[in-house]
Amino acid sequence: MSELPERQSATAARILAAADELLQARGSKAVTVAAVAEKAGVGKGTVYLYWTSKSDLLLGLIGRDFLDLAEQFTTDLQADPDLARPSQLFPSLMRRAAHRPFVRAILRNDDGLLGTLAGDPRSAALVDALGPDALMNTMLPAWRKNALARTDWLLDEQAYALMALYRGFLVLGSETSGKAASPDSSSVLARAVTALLGPERPARTQMHDVAAQGTEFLARGSAVVLGIITASAP
Repeated sequence: MSELPERQSATAARILAAADELLQARGSKAVTVAAVAEKAGVGKGTVYLYWTSKSDLLLGLIGRDFLDLAEQFTTDLQADPDLARPSQLFPSLMRRAAHRPFVRAILRNDDGLLGTLAGDPRSAALVDALGPDALMNTMLPAWRKNALARTDWLLDEQAYALMALYRGFLVLGSETSGKAASPDSSSVLARAVTALLGPERPARTQMHDVAAQGTEFLARGSAVVLGIITASAP
């Protein structure tokens, strides 16, 4: 598997930082390789030494957002297995995604920021590897098995209800952001998840097993995402 170029090249890191700033300021459609090169202080040809196209460069930014988020979650799960509780995991995911502009854009299908990347199959593959649906599909059976979720629902119905709840909070959060009267969405989501899944009563060993499954999911997904964003390197 290829290494991320910025880990070996300060120039590649500077190009990424320039592309990141321009993408957030202008959106994908208004960003050009020439503009990225100018902001990074390099020639266009230097950009193409590391990325074969603008789409590859911008997709790399999205993938890195997912990788950074997965790395942060892995560290936290290893330090505190209780983070794998559904009432903690989903609010934490929502809070962290709010500070990851490209993860947030993918989950909300933000065409203004992503442009053609919104419909790029590779963007969908990133979400399939490390998105909330993939995470839930891994964790929900583990929660049901380990006294963290009720089992009197069919699994697919319970999964549908849980993701509808989470995505509803994501959409509503974008509409109410900055309003003084907005409630603490994280605590409300935590209570809503508990209302949906039932009380959490795992033994300590069960909690460690669930956290281990979470870190294994993150490791697998990160390997897939890394493969996607390095596959088209020159």
